[in-house]
Amino acid sequence: MKPSDRIFCALDTVETASAVALAKKLQGTVGGVKLGLEFYCANGADGFKAVAETGMPIFLDLKFHDIPNTVAGAIRAVAPLGPKILTIHTQGGPEMMRRAAETAAEEASKHGNDKPWVAGVTILTSMDGDDLQAIGVNDAVADQVARLAGLAHKSGLDGMVCSPREITLARQATAPDFKLVVPGIRPVGSAAGDQKRVMTPAEAVTAGADVLVIGRPITQADDPAAAARAIAGSINS
Repeated sequence: MKPSDRIFCALDTVETASAVALAKKLQGTVGGVKLGLEFYCANGADGFKAVAETGMPIFLDLKFHDIPNTVAGAIRAVAPLGPKILTIHTQGGPEMMRRAAETAAEEASKHGNDKPWVAGVTILTSMDGDDLQAIGVNDAVADQVARLAGLAHKSGLDGMVCSPREITLARQATAPDFKLVVPGIRPVGSAAGDQKRVMTPAEAVTAGADVLVIGRPITQADDPAAAARAIAGSINS
């Protein structure tokens, strides 16, 4: 995989026109773009389709978490859009994850699309050990991530979303072909922002990340395409 193909740029906007314009600027410099919950709530399927028309693969990061039937129904609703990656919360349990993976495969086949990766979210990168304690989880972040990663793999998910600092333990708890989608990536010299567990792009890929989710270091740059190329270059070097 080329270094640039590993990068999915998080388009942190609720404006369809801005998302489309940025996706066009980034063509050829990243492997895809990420649309999150705020964007989808503001613009729905029409917003997704507008960005998809640029030809850019899309990571639809909605983090579904509900009873198995409802999550299966939600995936059934978005699968026809043809996202490259979808996310669900692993804390929904094994049956929810199993149904999500099965539904994604069934719907992709029905609509003639490539099957999206269904990736499980374990512990949000904005959380640390103190945050887990506050919600009644007494295990360390690493232990909880490893537990949920193993459960995601056994439940049939294609991969997981994890912090850079949990790449190695996530790989140990799963398998070599289990996809690791990694936010919390900051090029050298970038501010950590609201991410508490961060790593540089080169460090993350060396550790075993498959996809790097990078937002502000690209989107807030004076020249987003140049910033993306520099990040890809740092991975290659």
